[in-house]
Amino acid sequence: MYILVVDTIHGGTEISRHLLLQGHRVDTVDVYRGDGSISVDEALKRTYDIIAAPVHLDPGHPLMQMTAQYRTHHQMTPFCLGKTCPRFTVEITGARGKTTTAHALASILPGSGILLSSVGITEFPSQTVLGKKSITPASTIVAAKMAIASGGWLIAEESLGVSGIGTLGILTSDEDYLCAGGKKHAAEIKKGMLLSCKTILAAPGISWEDERILHAEDIVSCEDAVCTWSYKGREGSFTNSLLCLTAYRNAIQTAAAAACILGYSPDLLRTFTALPGRLHATPVGSSVLIDDANSGTSQKTAIEAVRYGRTILPESPVHLVIGAEAENICEGFSLTDIKHVIETTEPDSVILVGSAYPDDTESQLSYPCVHLSTLAEGEEYAKTISHAGVIVLAVKTWR
Repeated sequence: MYILVVDTIHGGTEISRHLLLQGHRVDTVDVYRGDGSISVDEALKRTYDIIAAPVHLDPGHPLMQMTAQYRTHHQMTPFCLGKTCPRFTVEITGARGKTTTAHALASILPGSGILLSSVGITEFPSQTVLGKKSITPASTIVAAKMAIASGGWLIAEESLGVSGIGTLGILTSDEDYLCAGGKKHAAEIKKGMLLSCKTILAAPGISWEDERILHAEDIVSCEDAVCTWSYKGREGSFTNSLLCLTAYRNAIQTAAAAACILGYSPDLLRTFTALPGRLHATPVGSSVLIDDANSGTSQKTAIEAVRYGRTILPESPVHLVIGAEAENICEGFSLTDIKHVIETTEPDSVILVGSAYPDDTESQLSYPCVHLSTLAEGEEYAKTISHAGVIVLAVKTWR
């Protein structure tokens, strides 16, 4: 078949490689930088059997008006895998909580497996990171082939939807935002794609009425640091102090419910520990650093990170490093949200990170702050001014 793969930046090059291995004729177009094998103008002059485009591409783009069979990058995952698949697959999507849920579930599944997350591709049970990969659909193809080769399971964290190869599909949050040139709702896209999975699980607090949906709160419940579960005649409970943090509570509850659905006891989640970049607390001399710098950092997680730090050092000053490294993240951290975090938490000092923010940001925030370009610079500056204080890293970035 003659296939056009659109958007080489977000996994298109990887998808085209798998298609070429299958013997297809492939053209690639980079709609952002023009680095594909052909230009947009050249592609418009040709006739294709399939055009594979990311779901976030503006539907008004000229390449989306051609006469051809259209498939999303997500749909190209099963196309590239053919009839082979891992022993079982869990696909996870949502605006937040994906990485923590994925790692929590992977930490308790028996046997060998492959985890694709924002950390990269990790082999289990050794927890060896095999390489850095994005969470685009193209990376799911790579991770699935590795799981197939080892005969193990696959857990795949995916952005903006799932491929549908999942034995279980999980929605970790239903927070919505516009994408595809502001013409599509991300929450609707994710829910629509999840319906192609064999079984679907919604995390606590998600309102989604469909007879095919299982809700985590119907399987597990939490009170303080104790999680109790009951599913198909089996029941139990476990304790983990992370359950006292909202972000971890939802993720651990969801992972526990997923384990139950897959037929495994979730009780080993009592040993699950905080992930780097996700409210991980580290002593720094007489100070403590709360690391909440990751791709899912938001107004809510930043506020929780400050509150968490104050439970560790209640009377100490708080130095808030906040912002977004715009060059490597799709969704930013707006000044409106940052201002809300500052007004809510009232830190002793603010270090704003991000070259995308204007020079007069300090006046817009109505709060004195230092403005630096990178997370690394912000962290180092905070360490120089913190003496027996709390340093909170709340920078939206890809790590």
